[in-house]
Amino acid sequence: MATLPVFRWRLAPDDYATRRQLRARGLRPGGQQVAAQLERPRRRRGPLVAYLYRIDLAKPVRPMTAARWAALAKANTARRTCPQCRTDTGYVIPSSLGTCVTCAYPEECPQ
Repeated sequence: MATLPVFRWRLAPDDYATRRQLRARGLRPGGQQVAAQLERPRRRRGPLVAYLYRIDLAKPVRPMTAARWAALAKANTARRTCPQCRTDTGYVIPSSLGTCVTCAYPEECPQ
């Protein structure tokens, strides 16, 4: 197994990019393996590592279809619907509460 080339922070060649950098250019890794890694040293812990992909092998991002838009809208609606009172709260329900604020703290909300 070949080892990956390791670059120091801000010293990677221009033909490599992280997933976020590819996405900003409208690209995706497209099934390619990690080509290199970037390391950012830290004082008290191990280095931060970012994986790099080759830009010339990246593929364009797949466009959103009508079915994907519908599935995304359904998932976002489910995140806003309280499982206890079944109302759309208008905000994403915090996972720490599990219910809307009105159901989580009924004594503090005016009726």
